[in-house]
Amino acid sequence: MKLLVTGGAGFIGSAYVRLARRNRPEAPIVNVDALTYAGNLENLRALETDPGHLFVRGDIRDTAAMHALCRERQIDGIVNFAAESHVDRSIMAAIPFLEANVAGTLSLLEAARKAGVRRFVQISTDEVYGSLGPRGDVDDRFDEATPLAPRNPYAASKAAADHFVMAHHHTYGLDVAIARCSNNYGPYQLPEKLIPLMILNALEGRPLPLYGDGGQVRDWIFVDDCCAAIDRVLADGVAGEVYNIGADNERTNLEVVRAILRLCGRDESLIRLVADRPGHDRRYATDAGKIRARLGWQPQRAFEAGLAETVRWYRANDGWAARVCSGEYRAYYERQYGTRLP
Repeated sequence: MKLLVTGGAGFIGSAYVRLARRNRPEAPIVNVDALTYAGNLENLRALETDPGHLFVRGDIRDTAAMHALCRERQIDGIVNFAAESHVDRSIMAAIPFLEANVAGTLSLLEAARKAGVRRFVQISTDEVYGSLGPRGDVDDRFDEATPLAPRNPYAASKAAADHFVMAHHHTYGLDVAIARCSNNYGPYQLPEKLIPLMILNALEGRPLPLYGDGGQVRDWIFVDDCCAAIDRVLADGVAGEVYNIGADNERTNLEVVRAILRLCGRDESLIRLVADRPGHDRRYATDAGKIRARLGWQPQRAFEAGLAETVRWYRANDGWAARVCSGEYRAYYERQYGTRLP
């Protein structure tokens, strides 16, 4: 299968591209990313000399360009990671999320439909389901039949995109599948997200800012496990189906931060409780029984092992983190391609 992966220079997208090249070296990948602040070509350094990986700087909202790329490269499948994904940013400015996540997905769907692409996998989020009650009730989890009830602009944009994906399946017969992922963590994640932010602050002995009382619960999954599940959906998922991807690792944010401090050899005096963000969902918990039973996928890393691996990576790759925080990472594209990023 000749793949078009969009958003493939971001955190989860680049992890997926690396995994797909390892698993199917005979299957070429065209990797499209607009290289906004979240796209980092350093994440793909391991593929610099790989003839089966072609990077194209492009915007999925450009339907004509995406259609031409699909036709010229004879693309069989699309995996769409391209999205604005940070809830805090969506609260400050929602329109970019509408444009990238909704209009961008619709544009890509139209390009796929017109080019005759055989399979389209949409990468979504458990946040489209809304918020759950307190932890403890194992029956109180999101499954694929849970009604969508997004509660922040980011989640609303992803829910709208999911509806367009399913509309293209039912109206035009496009072979689609949706993967709704729980909270990912692991190497190469931007420091605006909870786990890398807390790791970097702890390693440097700086305060760790924690929203509210730190009691918000998330279901965490190591990024490579999530990408393996997505790859299974691409290969074997049923057209028109949704698959939740989670690892049964519910933790409060405070529990996560305490675990990071232990791994970094710091004490809890660094924790700083700060004012909660607006509309902060209390709990997400994902029932991934469907993908386990029907597609045979299982996560491979326990949370404690994955978190320790992540801390080791950030400790060993402080240069990557420093370049991201300073903005220097954007110069990598300019050196490779000879043009400046806006």
